[in-house]
Amino acid sequence: MKQAGDFKRTLVTTALPYANGPVHIGHLAGVYVPADIYVRYLRLKKEDVVLIGGSDEHGVPITLKAKNEGVTPQDVVDKFHGIIKDSFEKFGISFDVYSRTTSKTHYETASEFFKTLYDKGEFIEKESEQYYDEEAKQFLADRYITGTCPHCKSEGAYGDQCESCGTSLNATDLVNPRSVVSGSKPVIRTTKHWYLPLDKHEPFLKEWILDGHKEWKSNVYGQCKSWIDLGLQPRAVSRDLDWGVPVPVEGADGKVLYVWFDAPIGYISATKELTPEWEKYWKDEETRMLHFIGKDNIVFHCIVFPSMLKAEGSYILPENVPANEFLNLEGDKISTSRNWAVWLHEYLIDFKDKQDVLRYTLTANAPETKDNDFTWKDFQARNNNELVAILGNFVNRAIVLTHKYYDGLVPAQGELTDYDKETLNEIPVLVKKVEDALDHFKFREAVKEAINLARLGNKYLADTEPWKLIKTDAERVKTIMNIALQITANVSILIEPFLPFTAKKMQSMLNLDGLTWEACGNLDFLAAGHQVNKPELLFEKIEDETIQAQLDKLQQTKEDNEAANKTAAPAKANIEFDDFVKMDIRVGTILEAEKVAKTKKLLQLKVDTGIDQRTVVSGIAEFFKPEDIIGKQVSILVNLAPRKIRGIESQGMILMAEDATGKLEFVAPANAVKEGSEIR
Repeated sequence: MKQAGDFKRTLVTTALPYANGPVHIGHLAGVYVPADIYVRYLRLKKEDVVLIGGSDEHGVPITLKAKNEGVTPQDVVDKFHGIIKDSFEKFGISFDVYSRTTSKTHYETASEFFKTLYDKGEFIEKESEQYYDEEAKQFLADRYITGTCPHCKSEGAYGDQCESCGTSLNATDLVNPRSVVSGSKPVIRTTKHWYLPLDKHEPFLKEWILDGHKEWKSNVYGQCKSWIDLGLQPRAVSRDLDWGVPVPVEGADGKVLYVWFDAPIGYISATKELTPEWEKYWKDEETRMLHFIGKDNIVFHCIVFPSMLKAEGSYILPENVPANEFLNLEGDKISTSRNWAVWLHEYLIDFKDKQDVLRYTLTANAPETKDNDFTWKDFQARNNNELVAILGNFVNRAIVLTHKYYDGLVPAQGELTDYDKETLNEIPVLVKKVEDALDHFKFREAVKEAINLARLGNKYLADTEPWKLIKTDAERVKTIMNIALQITANVSILIEPFLPFTAKKMQSMLNLDGLTWEACGNLDFLAAGHQVNKPELLFEKIEDETIQAQLDKLQQTKEDNEAANKTAAPAKANIEFDDFVKMDIRVGTILEAEKVAKTKKLLQLKVDTGIDQRTVVSGIAEFFKPEDIIGKQVSILVNLAPRKIRGIESQGMILMAEDATGKLEFVAPANAVKEGSEIR
């Protein structure tokens, strides 16, 4: 088996995000941050590497969003492709190319790929039964069908999955299915599609994965083995839709390439846009291809796409697929449809110039072997206790003291003590630990060891106390500060893959540029007399109120979701008309209002009913201030029998409307009317 060093170049692809919404922290932690770390590491090593990305702009979620918003699918993808691309750039995901699957190059590449397999007889053509909407006159993709889940009985399950219980479904499993397009009940009709016979490729996949790639991460290898052991089945490569790459053969009107077939070809078309020498990255055996993905994409990148490439015949296969598990948010599954997420473009506004804080938190807490949880409190703690207190503190002390004692000129080293040598000897050890972790895609471990070098520097300064020693042994302090600065320079290289913005600031302060990974472990980066620039803070403390604002935003999202999902209470039992006309409801005006002592909910109101002026006790204090409702017209039931509430006789009832969140609003005429007007 080839090792990483046996290849001339590396091609890194990242899962294409759906352009039906922005990018969130789950995407970042699962795919884009680890891919960017690895590529930046290889670039520092001066290796030939390209990072390929792009937006996945086809598929049913996009057409559904377009329908819901009353716009075209192209409008949707144009909007979100722009948001995604811009936020990636600002966050420092260093794509060599970020393309899209609606590009002309992609349509041509995907069509050509399909046609090659079609001409070679690699597809099975067969008919199948599928739901059809007779009102809309179209076949329905799985996401165009909704109904009751047969397992958990939840309403609103889709034809491919119930989001309430997470069970995978077939559209025909749904109870009481309905078309999302027209709302009508769909019927079963026969349609023709092309299928990739994965069962034909099963022997090759067993040998290639199960025997040839036992070094893959256990979650990836295990999922592949499970799929193969169950027996692979033919998978449709076309769909009855009007949005996507048209199937390029006769008799395929109204059919497009299924998005799972279309999307990975996007890696190829994006590389074509990057360089006319694209084939050396896709067809040369001396190229190492890596797919960075989330666990929901393992089967497509380890079984389906390799089968496509193998069937085509001229492409290389991936050497590794370092997939991550899922990241949850505050104990709950991240969900685009429920708006339960931390969106990257919003983070970049709320936390200006703090890209590296999020990069660090997502890496230190990466879901590499199991699902992990992002919490705002952990984000705050990692910033304040690690980035500020360890990395920022060490670098700041080293630069500040150099300016204070030597006007920013690096002092010369004198004779080294045993402790100096012990500290310096630890640098190459930590560098090796970071390298080994990165080479094996263990990014959590790698960033921990990189920060450990700053810990080493902090400990060195704390133990040697140059700020005290300067009064008694100024010569010794020169050596201490020289060593501290050499450690700082090493830290700036080690953290660059993880914290690129911070590394750039550090190297600017050190007045260094062009540092490479090969220089890691160097103990004389900075010659005596080298000018160090003025210090600037790398990180700042994040206060509790900043975090609380984010928690409040999530709480509001939760309440909005509950309100949106709340259904109206069922109607009460019928009453006779004679019972209704017994109620005397009038328009009144509030003349006075005050809180009832020792209560949270009660207001004592004086209301002019047109008949009289009377006292009413109403449980509305949580929603209205007394001074704000004086003069307000209301609907009041005037013939309700009086009753005492907290010792106050209440002579009627104010009618209120309660929304799904429990908020109250007055039921009142749109325009002012005379007090005493009857409501019928």
